[in-house]
Amino acid sequence: MPANGSSRTVKAALLIAAAALPASLLTTPTTASAANSLSMLGADVSTAQRALDLGARYYDASGTAKDPLDILKGLGVNYVRLRVWNNPAGGYNNKAKVLAYAKQVKARGLKLLVDFHYSDTWADPGKQYKPAAWSSHGISQLQTDVYNYTYDVCNSLKSQGTTPDSVQIGNEINVGMLWDDGKVVNNDFTNLSLLLKSGYNATKACNSGTKVVIHTADADSDAHARWFYDGIKAKGVNWDITGLSYYCMWHGTLANMGSVVSDMKSRYGKDVIIAETAYPFTSANADSTSNSVTSGCSGYPLTWQGQAANFTAVQNTARSAGAIGVFYWEPTWYAVPGNGWDPADINNSGDGWDNMATFNWTGQVNPNIKWTP
Repeated sequence: MPANGSSRTVKAALLIAAAALPASLLTTPTTASAANSLSMLGADVSTAQRALDLGARYYDASGTAKDPLDILKGLGVNYVRLRVWNNPAGGYNNKAKVLAYAKQVKARGLKLLVDFHYSDTWADPGKQYKPAAWSSHGISQLQTDVYNYTYDVCNSLKSQGTTPDSVQIGNEINVGMLWDDGKVVNNDFTNLSLLLKSGYNATKACNSGTKVVIHTADADSDAHARWFYDGIKAKGVNWDITGLSYYCMWHGTLANMGSVVSDMKSRYGKDVIIAETAYPFTSANADSTSNSVTSGCSGYPLTWQGQAANFTAVQNTARSAGAIGVFYWEPTWYAVPGNGWDPADINNSGDGWDNMATFNWTGQVNPNIKWTP
């Protein structure tokens, strides 16, 4: 979930998807009843490496300076998500950077989820730009590109002893990836399915035990989610975990999210995770870049307590609905000059997520927040 215009792009993509939904999919989902636990207690800390390289400091609840991974692990995190961009202008988060930071992750006994955007910049429901190196490639070559790139990153991680435990084949691919070739148009999932199969096969060729996540921002609507996952299933796509983004200010009520999670689990017989969530602790802004989120959701004030309460409620709802994991998106991304949102201008662009991090503007962690099984 990039920090510029996210809500607009999400809503636009959802409208596109909704327009294509057959009426037969607009049915009531089932409700989970069995007790469950969260085994994937996650944090996407993709900007932490850059922050640390710039000298950022992080402090635990007692005010002691520590590595952010150690602080998060102490709060219950056992899984780290890192995005990888093919060739971002600023270097972060290319393959080399991910390889380096993966060593830090694995050294702490944390599991690793690699999030392939298949782009040089942000990929989300409103934009899925091809990497520049693939810009002229058609669907046949793109299948090879996805396979080779996925295998190379995975195998390079494996070779240094940091085999990914999970990978995402695409990021928030509500209407496809690697546009326009891999975009779903007129309900035709053919090209997207070819790309997803390439990514799945490359991952399993690298390491058969690595779980493949297919991730959309469809926690807003069971109809949207069924349209997408029915579409790829009908084309023979395999995956291990269904990943959904859930931000209450964009994706609706907790109860609705729980219904979507429950239906995804029962309908496809696969594990489900909330691959992204976050909540603001303030409406104030730490730098010159506007905040992506400026308001919260009913019942959760924009305070440390409100942020923690919302995250607890997301975890409780997901767990009750049968999910196996929840990932907080970019808890460590407080406003550090030079750690901007734009990979093409990382030094000068600001941070639109500074009010959504679980660390405040001087690096103090929210003392109330916890990841709980």
